[in-house]
Amino acid sequence: MSNASRPAMSLTLHVWRQAGPDDRGEFRTYAPTDVSPDMSFLEMLDVVNEDLMTRGEEPIAFDHDCREGICGMCGMMINGAAHGPRRMTTVCQLHMREFADGAELWLEPWRSTAFPVRRDLSVDRSALDRIIQAGGFVTVATGNAPEANSVPIGKEHVEAAMDAATCIGCGACVAACPNGSASLFTAAKVTHLGILPQGQPERYRRALRMVAQMDAESFGGCSLFGECQEACPKHISIDSITRMNRDFLVGSIAAQPEQAQTAEA
Repeated sequence: MSNASRPAMSLTLHVWRQAGPDDRGEFRTYAPTDVSPDMSFLEMLDVVNEDLMTRGEEPIAFDHDCREGICGMCGMMINGAAHGPRRMTTVCQLHMREFADGAELWLEPWRSTAFPVRRDLSVDRSALDRIIQAGGFVTVATGNAPEANSVPIGKEHVEAAMDAATCIGCGACVAACPNGSASLFTAAKVTHLGILPQGQPERYRRALRMVAQMDAESFGGCSLFGECQEACPKHISIDSITRMNRDFLVGSIAAQPEQAQTAEA
């Protein structure tokens, strides 16, 4: 069947509606009937919102920006799954053909103490930004840019660093984790700098600072349940958490003599 001849879909949407962080939320039901299978999930919500505004009702608030799976802004639970049923796919890249005609969908925001609900499906994920800020800067030589091959880096290290750097900070790992942990996100940020030569001077201090900030933001602890890896749209491995834990341990041991000297002074 060609794309042009695909019939429109009907859906039943149960959407979490919450006016603000301190308001009581509830599910409200909507029944769009003219949904194209070729629409993205966010385009479907756009259509629902157009109908709501036509009727003088408040549109559903949800996070989005680039709609290309790059910025990490979009994100919601769809039938209990972060970003929906398709693996390695953000909500903005999810198409309605993934669902059957007449499907019943439950839409919720990321559920985490560290992610307060702004409104409806939109949450405040600035805690992730503060973890990145706690990592500080990378020390590099000033002056002219170094020649491209002057700092040889092994292919294995390059690939591992790039794999970790694909994290878009969407928060799906936190939402999917039964403990509400941000360890996969934090580990990805620690790892992609810690593997490369340019990140070595601050490697262990960075791990200490970022883990401390993660704990201060009230994220849960990591028990390596593994659901974060499955929910991650970039499929970042939980091996990065092991690397972060190792850097944190080394950094903690290295900091003990400094702490002892400070106490003696």
